[in-house]
Amino acid sequence: MSIEISIDSTLIQEALDIGHETNPAVVVESALQEYIAHHKQMKLLELFGEIDYEPDHDYKAQRRR
Repeated sequence: MSIEISIDSTLIQEALDIGHETNPAVVVESALQEYIAHHKQMKLLELFGEIDYEPDHDYKAQRRR
């Protein structure tokens, strides 16, 4: 997909320098991938304390099968 957006040139230049990249598209794509991964992790963290489990469940027994 091709999309035209306006991004602060100093942000792009800093990202290019930090990532040792020469292509701004690679930097933007990498940033989007990290953004998505971060938000997926945040959704998982929200589940802590919400999932019920059996306290006497022997999870090691499943590994032995």
